[in-house]
Amino acid sequence: MVMMKNNKAPNPNLAACLLKFQWLPLSLLLFNLLSLSDAGVGTAARYNAPYIPTACYGSDTTEFPENNQFAAAGEGIWDNGAACGRQYLVRCISAPPPNSCISGSTIQVKIVDRAATAISHPSAPRATLSLSSAAYSQLVNPPSAGFINIEYQQ
Repeated sequence: MVMMKNNKAPNPNLAACLLKFQWLPLSLLLFNLLSLSDAGVGTAARYNAPYIPTACYGSDTTEFPENNQFAAAGEGIWDNGAACGRQYLVRCISAPPPNSCISGSTIQVKIVDRAATAISHPSAPRATLSLSSAAYSQLVNPPSAGFINIEYQQ
């Protein structure tokens, strides 16, 4: 039996209790990781200029990001116009031409329009997001595919 400094044996109930809860930090870490992975999976189409007027900002071009990485929201995320101004992280997970997703590329886009009413028609109907040509070309090479499968997160 191991003796403590004060010549007392360790409390067996305390040791048993600590062993029971050694999984707690690991489970909390796992819970945190899972809660961060609430990304959606959908499709993205490409749309080209002209981009204005938009359903969100009319003809106000000051609302467009300087890097031209913006999108029109599909009906699933349009939310009666509440999507305007939202930012999404987007990455390509697959595309019809195999191996055409740019590996490790994730972009941030701002919603500036509604895809269903955009002045320029998206390359694929009913996409989750219709990406500006600048944004689309950051995710897939060559950017000729009509649509790509994406993972996105607000």
